[in-house]
Amino acid sequence: MSVEHTSLQSSDTALRGAVLFVTLANLVYFGFEFSIAIAIGSVALFADSIDFLEDTVLNLLILVGLRWSPVWRGRLGMILAAVLLIPSLATIQKAWEKFLHPTPPDPVWLALAGTGALVVNLTCALVLVRHRKHRGSLAKAAFLSARNDALANIATVAAGLVTAVILSGWPDLIVGLGILVMNADAARQVWIAARREKFAEH
Repeated sequence: MSVEHTSLQSSDTALRGAVLFVTLANLVYFGFEFSIAIAIGSVALFADSIDFLEDTVLNLLILVGLRWSPVWRGRLGMILAAVLLIPSLATIQKAWEKFLHPTPPDPVWLALAGTGALVVNLTCALVLVRHRKHRGSLAKAAFLSARNDALANIATVAAGLVTAVILSGWPDLIVGLGILVMNADAARQVWIAARREKFAEH
């Protein structure tokens, strides 16, 4: 067995452990944030909670896909690029509802839930950051997802603070739409990396 092959196996094992941790963390916080989003009618928290659920599925697929060949990892990466868009589609519906009735969500719960999500996602991003250069699209998908979530949570906390001052539903709506744009960009980057990986051996 070559030194390079042993190194790649070790890298895959370390990445699998990191992805398993991130999967469980996302699943737990999804249930918490989704409940609060429904209770206070927040578009930003709804979008973010669905994103936690999407991240759970995404990371489970990554755990499976890491054992596959580069071509099949590339194919899975292209599927994951589509999965990354799911929260954005759900957000569009909630954003439309908020646009028609821009009532402000509870700013305290909005900020608190956003802060909790930020802690979870920063932890996940730190766990995954050492693997962001791992070959292929799967590790890239996991890292981009955690990074974007952390950025979205910072915006959600800010929306809660602004909502407390102006008592408007617009900050929540704007942040929700911002999450939509970030997820779309992440999907684009993963798709490009997946296509490169899929055709690398042809």
